[in-house]
Amino acid sequence: MDIISFAAFTLLVAVIAWWSTRKTDEKSSDGYFLGGRSLTGPVIAGSLLLTNLSTEQIVGMNGVSFRDGIPIMAYEVVAAIAMVFTAFVLLPKYLKSGIATIPQFLENRYGKSTKTIVSLLFLLGYAISMLPTVLYSGALAINTMFDIPEKLGMNPEPALWATVWAIGIIGSIYAIFGGLKAVAVSDSINAVGLIIGGSLIPIFGLMKIGDGNVLTGLKTLTTALPEKFDIIGGPDSDVPFWTLFTGMIIVNFYYWGTNQAIIQRALGAKNLKEGQKGLLLAAFIKILGPFIVVLPGIIAFYIFNGDLANADEAYPMVVKAVLPVAFIGFFAAVLFGAILSSFNSALNSSVTLFGLDFYKEYINKNASESQVVKAGKTFGIILALFSMGIAPLLYGVQGGIFTYLQELNGTHSVPILAIVIVGIFSKRVSGKAANIAILFSVVTYLVTLYVIKPNISFLHLMGILFVLTIIIMFVVSYFVPRETDYKQEYTKQVDITPWQYVKPVGYLVVAAVIGLYIYLS
Repeated sequence: MDIISFAAFTLLVAVIAWWSTRKTDEKSSDGYFLGGRSLTGPVIAGSLLLTNLSTEQIVGMNGVSFRDGIPIMAYEVVAAIAMVFTAFVLLPKYLKSGIATIPQFLENRYGKSTKTIVSLLFLLGYAISMLPTVLYSGALAINTMFDIPEKLGMNPEPALWATVWAIGIIGSIYAIFGGLKAVAVSDSINAVGLIIGGSLIPIFGLMKIGDGNVLTGLKTLTTALPEKFDIIGGPDSDVPFWTLFTGMIIVNFYYWGTNQAIIQRALGAKNLKEGQKGLLLAAFIKILGPFIVVLPGIIAFYIFNGDLANADEAYPMVVKAVLPVAFIGFFAAVLFGAILSSFNSALNSSVTLFGLDFYKEYINKNASESQVVKAGKTFGIILALFSMGIAPLLYGVQGGIFTYLQELNGTHSVPILAIVIVGIFSKRVSGKAANIAILFSVVTYLVTLYVIKPNISFLHLMGILFVLTIIIMFVVSYFVPRETDYKQEYTKQVDITPWQYVKPVGYLVVAAVIGLYIYLS
């Protein structure tokens, strides 16, 4: 019965995705890379949420909350503020230029060399950190929850390899051969399933603790583990409180405003109104995220008395302990969809970046749109195989998979966010200044974090480096400024009339985040 329900839901998603994309011209760049610029607010919101809410989030963040408690929720709720900023400031600028990739925007602002450097940073980031961690965390969750090694008669590590490759192959088919619209539609369906299925875990967990009563379970949990509900966090916390004003802002503003794998959904909006609606709807739901990605980890700590060798196994272990058998097939299907979502979203963005920013620019300048799409798909296959090859090597990574991912992402998140923000708010900062700042930021971050190893949170290091990167851009531009002030042109590819309720809804989201922190402090 579990296998039937799993297969039925997975097949249903695939059929709906195919039906929704059958009339989209997948041979054109806009059709394949941006879904024909036809995405509506709900589809954008669903795709944004599920691209983000995958096993590296669910497994990784619950692993951190198992150790550290609720301070890790900052990654979720501060994201809502970043999405408001993107809806207010960044998306109107992007859609005005009619771009398909963030590097294209940077080319308009700084020049071709800056675009190439940033495209390369994105691709390296996806290849080394995002794609492998999604595959690893997804395979770990599936194997632990459903006893795959035991059923296959294999040891955990060989079974992990098998599951990684199974997920990778299926995800590659979605991403490489379906295009953005297939990814976005399947994401939206799976998002509903994941929110429902993900919410069941803490509910059943609290019922188990409270002898059938959710409120009793919550009271028991908060009484027994008050230190886990201290949102301020101590000096040894994964997220000390003051990092909210340094690296946490950078992590979220980069991720929701400039990360190609995320923002590509909003770039595919049929107009600015739909893009803003999608971002703000996702922001509201994001505030509720800790219920799914933080609370189960604390429940696991209570149920297992804090006795797990690998904190990243906290979530799959609590699922096994509390989820009724009748829900296992459905939950496996939506979790599988979440894994595929993050994997195929990053892969689709990589295909987009390579096709438009490398193949068309440097390899075949006279390539037709179908040739660009074909070249991107070929690159996607190679990248998928590479990711599947290194993902199992993350088994047992020190500090947990989520922290590993965030630390590594700082290499490219700091310089990319800095040059985008400066590029929007200044007219005279030059391309040479941007290139020097990127090089400085990447080298300094890697040397400081992995060689010098200072006794401060990597989030504080990101905050310090972000300020220094911006200062360097202005200093270099003082001596080597642009020849003329930058003026953004309106390509008229997309209607950029803003949604009339964007400001009140955005302010409401920000107020809700601040209120939540005040309530929990």
